[in-house]
This record gives sequence, structure tokens and C-alpha cells, in this order.
Amino acid sequence: MPQENNKKESKNDRRLKFRAWWIYVAALAVFGLLYFLKGYHNSPPRTIIWNDFEKNILARHAADSIAVMDGEMAEVYIRPSFADDSFFRPVMKPWGGQQVAPGPHFVFNIGSVESFDRRLDEAQKSLPPEARIKVGYAKSNNRFINIISWLLPLALLFFIWRKIVKSYGMPGGEGASPFGFGRSTATLQKKEDKSSVTFNDVAGLEEAKQEVMEIVDFLKEPENYTRLGAKIPRGVIIVGPPGTGKTLLAKAVAGEAQVPFFSLSGSEFVEMFVGVGASRVRDLFRQAKEQAPCIVFIDEIDAVGRSRGKNAFYTGANDERESTLNQLLTEMDGFGTNSGVIVLAATNRADMLDPALLRPGRFDRHIYLELPDMRERAAIFKVHLKPLTLADGAIDPAFLAAQTPGFSGADIANICNEAALFAARRKSGKVEKKDFLDAIDRVVAGLEKKNKIISPEEKKRVAYHEAGHAVISWLLERVDPLVKVSIIPRGKSLGAAWYLPEERQLKTLEAFKENICAALGGRAAEDIVFGEVSSGALDDLEKVTKEAYRMVAYYGFDQKVGPVSFYDSTGNHDTSFQKPYSEATGRMIDEEVRVMVTEAYQRTLSILREHRPQLDRLADLLLTKEMVYKEDIENILGIRPSPVK
Repeated sequence: MPQENNKKESKNDRRLKFRAWWIYVAALAVFGLLYFLKGYHNSPPRTIIWNDFEKNILARHAADSIAVMDGEMAEVYIRPSFADDSFFRPVMKPWGGQQVAPGPHFVFNIGSVESFDRRLDEAQKSLPPEARIKVGYAKSNNRFINIISWLLPLALLFFIWRKIVKSYGMPGGEGASPFGFGRSTATLQKKEDKSSVTFNDVAGLEEAKQEVMEIVDFLKEPENYTRLGAKIPRGVIIVGPPGTGKTLLAKAVAGEAQVPFFSLSGSEFVEMFVGVGASRVRDLFRQAKEQAPCIVFIDEIDAVGRSRGKNAFYTGANDERESTLNQLLTEMDGFGTNSGVIVLAATNRADMLDPALLRPGRFDRHIYLELPDMRERAAIFKVHLKPLTLADGAIDPAFLAAQTPGFSGADIANICNEAALFAARRKSGKVEKKDFLDAIDRVVAGLEKKNKIISPEEKKRVAYHEAGHAVISWLLERVDPLVKVSIIPRGKSLGAAWYLPEERQLKTLEAFKENICAALGGRAAEDIVFGEVSSGALDDLEKVTKEAYRMVAYYGFDQKVGPVSFYDSTGNHDTSFQKPYSEATGRMIDEEVRVMVTEAYQRTLSILREHRPQLDRLADLLLTKEMVYKEDIENILGIRPSPVK
């Protein structure tokens, strides 16, 4: 209830601000309209010279009076009887009506008062005194209006500019200054507006949760640690693949912590102006020290924390980013004190970070998140299944976890959402098991394209291609278990085979070789049946080539090259000017890779020739059913050999 009240109050505040803004705009518009339109009933006076005045006005006795303003300009008022005259009509009847404009109607520069009086007397010397033009002298009293006429447009332009600046989100909030580029853009979350995510919403990250929960506990009850002489880590960096829950863990910290929580992205330090990044770092830590104890969360810190000097020779970048990083290093552990401020950071590119940033004293604790295992995936499924309306037969999270090896937490959330969309597409009131299986297939291989036009010859070739993969995968013990095979086009592929990878930490040389044979099964089947190969094996050949090069150059599996590895775990590939091996060694690696792949291909051809009848039966079954499952393959090829442990 308090949160709902806060939301209602914030909405009301926004409405009041919105209404007030429009009141200001309306007032300015009315004021400007009244000022600029106050003279629309009268045309501005026409500027003339003395000769025009003497010839067209004095000679015709049309002038009623003259007012000399400030001793410089003469304002001429015309008699109403001349309103219909063609010469005077434009300035006396601007709208073509019957009413005569009050004037002045003409103005001209007199030069000096003495000269004007002399020339006017000479022009009227033949007239009796009562017929002469009345002349008055006055000083203008519209200086204030003139000042307003200059200031009002400037004020309107400034007001519009301020609104445009705020609409583009200049740092500093509602009262942002145009010179506030150096201010921090971090969002401060206090107790009243903290994140709604808690540690209960984070599943499958028990060890990582324990690490960050210690920080929250320290901020809540620091005496439990300080009495033993312990010091809380100044910084904690969370490293892991995309989708493993780094930002979610930080949101949980924000929701659980009873202290102010600053959050921002590493890219927010980067700006087109020189010195802005370092200035924002200083301002961020200044605000954090004022709120201490507090937590500062920097997401995607690799945007500002990359190794100094890396790839600078090629990019030609200036040192603006490096100065920002230097300021961050100084603020986290420099000469000054930074007590009470804990920095929490997240990245999936830890290999790109500067070593000085990762050292103890800045980031004392490193938390590495990995893809969840089967038990952790089941826990994540339980969290994402709660908001769904499930069918009466309960969906087993353990079954779904077994079907999604190698999936991250974000992938699991996407599967649950896709399952709900499949159920809604079927106009069903509940999400069923079939929807989850379809969602997994959708995420893994793409959406079905049953209406895609494929010729019978191509369909037969695809059937034999997928049957070749299935036969080799079934007969080799170290290949991942096969679940089903389909020739229904999905995404960019015309067919697919689904495997259930076993969660192993290590893979042997023979396992690598058998997986290469399984990947070459489709191409080998086309070669045997049709006597030629097609371009459909492109993806298979790419995987095989990369796997073979890893075996030879990284894992040291080749006898000729030897037990050496050219893998660079630091990730500094872009700073090296040459390969870490000679041209002769590179030639040897290429030759050994070619030999390894050729031997695997010959082995695959031999297996398929030996089991050609089963290959034909499985291809025919695929052409008939378009999708075959494990049981169908077992009826054709027999019980699969037990996998090697």
C-alpha cells in the first residue's frame, strides 16, 4: 500500500508540473500576442523625406499637426478629410474600412530643430497664422517598451532552449545547468524508491549470492566484522557470460541494502567533450562520500576500464578514456580516503580490463558467474514459472532443465515467455508442456517455416543429410545423445538434429574426433547417395574446421605439432604484430588439421556404407513424417551403445 500511495503521489506531482508548465507557456504566449498585436489595428507610419512632405502634404494643406519627438523625428498627422485620397489611404485605412487610423501617419528625419523650424516657416510664410500647421515638441516615453521588445524575444528563445536541453536529458535533473556536463549521471536509490528485486528472486547463483550478501550484512551490522579486525572489500566485480544474472544480482543488492545505492553504466562516463569523463567520476564519488556508507554499481565497466594503451596504435584514439580510467583508479584507491563507499561492477569482458583496476585494494573480490548447471536451471525455471498460468498437470522444472543444457538465466526467462506466447497463439487459457517444448525448439533452431517452398529433390537431399547426422551420432558412443531429427525448415536451416549435451567439464581426444565425424555425417551421406555434395554442409564444415584447429593449436592433441598451446588467455590478440608461432609451424598446423578432418571424413563414409540400409530407412521415414524422435531411430538402428563415461 505505501508503494501504491507513493506511485499515486508521484503521478499527481507529474500532472501538477505538467499543468504548471502549460500555464507558463500560455501566459507567455498571451503576453507576447498582446504586445505584438497591440498595433495591428493601425499600420506603422510611412517614412518619407522632406521633399515628399513639402510636395504632397504641405502643398495640399493635408497636415493636421506635427509632433517632433526627441528633436530628431517629426511625426505627421493627416486631416481626416484626406482619408479617401489614394496617397493617404494606405496609412489611414489599413483594413479598407470606414474608420480612420489615429496616426501618426508619416515620419521623417528633421536633422535639427532650428533647421526644421526655418524650413517650415519658409514653406508656410504665405499662409495666415490660423491656417499654419500646429507643431509640438515632446520626448518619447516608450523606452521601457523598447527594452521589453528586445528582452522578450531573448527570454522566449532562452525558455525554449531550456526546455529542449531538459528534453534531451542533460545531467543534473530538473534544474540542470547548461554547464553541467561534468556532473555524474548516476541514479540514486534510497530506501523509499529502492529496487523491488530481492535475493529471493535470484535463483541458481547461490555462491555468488553468498559473496554479495556478506557486503549487505556488513553494511547492516558492521560490528560483527570490525570487532574481529576484518575489513569489507572496497570493490566487488562480477564477471560472467551474457545472461547469467550479473545485473540481476546487482538489482538484488539494491533491493536488500539499507544504504543509498548509486547505479550507472560505464558508457555514461564517455562524452564528446574533453575532461567530462574524469569530472563525472569525481562528482560520482563526491556524492557517494556524502551519502556514505553506500554502494556504487557500475554496469559494463569495460566501457571505461579497458587496458590503457591497448590498440591505441591502430585506433588513433586520444587519452580521454585513459584519463577517465586514471581518475577512477585514484578515487577507488588513491592518496585520499574513500571509506564507506563500496564499488560493485559487472562485465562480460574481464580480459579487456586494466590490471591496475583489478588489483586488490580496488576490486578485492572477483565473482565469476558461469552458465547454470541442471540443478540451478531447475531453480531458475521455478522462479520464472510462478507468474505463468500453467495447465493442471504441473510442469516439472527438472524436466525443462534437462532439455536446456548450456542455457543461461536470460535464455530460460525467454523460453518461459515464448511458451506463454505459444499458448496465447493457440487461444489456450493455460500454458502446457507442449508450449515449453515448442519454445525450446524456437529458441534453439528458430521458428518453423512449413510454408517454405522446397522442391522434392531438395527435400530428399535434406532428409539424407539429416539422416546421415543421426546415424553417425547414434552409432558413436562419445557423441551427445540424439533426441529428434527434423526436416522442417527453421530459421536459416532446412533441417536440424537435436542433441542433449551431457554436462561434462572435460573432453577427450576420441570424443573430439567422434564429434567431428558426427558433424560430417550429413555431407558424407550426400556423397554416398547422390554421388556429389551440396552447399548445405557449410555450417557443419565451419564447426569442424574450428574444432580441428582448436585440437591442434590449443589443446596439443596432435603428435606432430606436439604438446604445445598457442592459446592466449589474456585476450590481448589485437596488440600482437605477429602470430605466436613461425611460418613453418603454421604450415604444419594447417597440414595436420587437413589430415585430421580427412581421416574423420573417411571414417564417416565407412560407417555409413556399412549401415546404408538403415540410412535409407531413416531418410524415408523423415520424408514421410518430417520429424522423427528417439524411439523411431531406436526401432531402425537398435539400442544405442552406452556412452563412454
